[in-house]
Amino acid sequence: MAFTLPPLPYAYDALEPVIDKETLHIHHDKHHQAYTDNLNKAVDAEPKAQGKSMEELFAITSSLPKAIRNHGGGYWNHNFYWDGMAPTADAGAPSAGLAAAIDRDLGGMDAFKAAFESAGATQFGSGWAWLIVQDGKLKIINTPNQDNSLMDLAPEKGTPLLVNDVWEHAYYLKYQNRRPEFLKAFWTVVNWNRVNARFAAA
Repeated sequence: MAFTLPPLPYAYDALEPVIDKETLHIHHDKHHQAYTDNLNKAVDAEPKAQGKSMEELFAITSSLPKAIRNHGGGYWNHNFYWDGMAPTADAGAPSAGLAAAIDRDLGGMDAFKAAFESAGATQFGSGWAWLIVQDGKLKIINTPNQDNSLMDLAPEKGTPLLVNDVWEHAYYLKYQNRRPEFLKAFWTVVNWNRVNARFAAA
């Protein structure tokens, strides 16, 4: 069964002024659609990949063509990214359990935000900044290109809770080369209700 591009869980202008309507439209409808289409082409050409979920594909990424790694990561990472944001009025706040884990593992909310922003700012070239659960503890990592911590070849493995996209197409129309400014603004659209649910499930 072919992978399909889900609609955004909010309107194109719902994340303004942090992410502008034009960027969201191009990022979702053009870039994410291209990853979806190219993933389907790559899976169609690889019998070993057919009929598997994304999580099943990530478990054998190292044995699959690189096109599946790249476009599959692009497909899944973007779905996770969109779902992890919300209009500020609907964003909620970290749960007591998540806040306690942030204090315990990352030195508190301010230290967590600074480290997460640094992970995004220092990712060379294109990639992602992540908050993951690894061996029962929270950890901040970054990944290049379209990799994530679910892939069997990932140097840092774990369950993703939150991600920010630091490919230039995610922010360049509004922020140009000011990636750190985009990373700092991101906090006002984090969907903490969703992150809380992911943390509880992990």
